[in-house]
Amino acid sequence: MNDKTHLRMASKSLEAENLPGAREIVRAERLGKRVTTADGRLDILTAVDLTIKPGETLAVVGASGSGKSTLLGLLAGLDSASEGRVWLGGTCLTDLDEDGRARLRSRYVGFVFQSFQLLPNLTALENVILPLELAGAPDARARGLAMLARVGLAQRVKHYPRQLSGGEQQRVALARAFVTEPLILFADEPTGNLDRKTGRTIIDLLFELNREKNTTLVLVTHDEALAARCQRTIRLEDGRIVGHSG
Repeated sequence: MNDKTHLRMASKSLEAENLPGAREIVRAERLGKRVTTADGRLDILTAVDLTIKPGETLAVVGASGSGKSTLLGLLAGLDSASEGRVWLGGTCLTDLDEDGRARLRSRYVGFVFQSFQLLPNLTALENVILPLELAGAPDARARGLAMLARVGLAQRVKHYPRQLSGGEQQRVALARAFVTEPLILFADEPTGNLDRKTGRTIIDLLFELNREKNTTLVLVTHDEALAARCQRTIRLEDGRIVGHSG
């Protein structure tokens, strides 16, 4: 089966998963990731089993080096597993090559990172509408303007990242993540580079947008108070799930 066939199946599966009553949008079975270092084999993740329901908010917590960001990358198809399998909306990411995973991500997945990852030579509006333009959306500019207004940046659309504060840059990143109306949003320490007050504002906005769009949210964080706002929390230790709540 080629990648085009997989992607057609993915589209049907993901649309089905987004219907009320669908049981899961992400599933991982016996997921593992290991790398070879100068000191030998390093197991980053080991035998992780996880199911995420459509519309759910899930926090992934744990100490630095516990495997949180690696798990996020595997669930999103940004990285490939050493063992085990990952399904996104019923389609096995493990069966797709990197190009296939990238096409699937562009259609159904949004990302927010600690480092914002805005393109410095593009304005706020240009950063937000880039994924829409890459997808050939005819109404990209109108949707981008509306999304920037929603995050309170209607007066900053022509500003470049260097002209924006950290909080404003993260709001641009949120607008970019939600403008494509993804079925699932992965956020990796989204307030890690922000002061406490600005971070709270960004998190409030993240959860507001999540509720409005009914987007599944998977959030990696060190912040226990932030994790408590999610419906469910899993805790990683040395690459294994050692606890969960919710």
